[in-house]
Amino acid sequence: MRLARIVAKRFSKNKLSLIGLCLVFMLLVVALFAPLISPYDPTKIDVHNMLSPPSKSHIFGTDELGRDVLARMMWGSRVSLQVGFVAVGIAILIGIIVGALAGYYGGWVDSLLMRFVDIMLTIPTLFLILAVIAIVEPGIGVIMIVIGLTSWMGISRLVRAEFLSLKERDFVLSAKALGASDTRIIFRHILPNALAPVFVTATFRIAGAILLESGLSFLGLGVQPPTPSWGNILTSGKDYIEVAWWLSLYPGIAILISALSYNLVGEGLRDALDPRLWDMEI
Repeated sequence: MRLARIVAKRFSKNKLSLIGLCLVFMLLVVALFAPLISPYDPTKIDVHNMLSPPSKSHIFGTDELGRDVLARMMWGSRVSLQVGFVAVGIAILIGIIVGALAGYYGGWVDSLLMRFVDIMLTIPTLFLILAVIAIVEPGIGVIMIVIGLTSWMGISRLVRAEFLSLKERDFVLSAKALGASDTRIIFRHILPNALAPVFVTATFRIAGAILLESGLSFLGLGVQPPTPSWGNILTSGKDYIEVAWWLSLYPGIAILISALSYNLVGEGLRDALDPRLWDMEI
């Protein structure tokens, strides 16, 4: 608990990271309560208000079908954040398993798993995602799984490095001497001590997953209409950029703020969890 207080204290000293954390919290609140706070149905078509500029009744204006942009962005935040968290969760799960096995057992297990990781790293992620989407029908579930399955390699290498360092520590040797099983040593003794850098990496990966999903949706390969996402709102905006600037501006700002806030939180966690930067607080 003392260590947690030190980390929290150090994190609170980073003003930019605190701003990022507040923005993340606001985005989560909007995403969770979108059905309650959304001013309109995001799929409701209003032919009398097509491409209406921002006004009191439609704060962010309307799109080419008269749908309220603010409502669509609120519901789109649910899609973007869902993709970010689920995709990163899948990547972390796979990365931890592969990295833990490689780092703990070493030898041929390490060589085999790391060569597979090297092969995966040589394949451009975006092209791999596009190849998979070309085979199966794009959708939010497919996007989450594909992003997760193509972004675990860096996490596995990070976990492997931590396991290589931790498995020689005295507490691990003591657990082996007491007859603890490999599974117990890996998941009970070593893994909890190797998770700090994983949490830091996860915050950066969430931002990356949100950007990737937005890019795929912008290209028409991600979340399909009428389900709103920030990316497909931008897609409709590019066709009306000269007459409906709000269709591109507001989703672009939302994507920027979302990615920036997670990166700021990640920077703060990285500094707070680095013992080399502690000022004799332990």
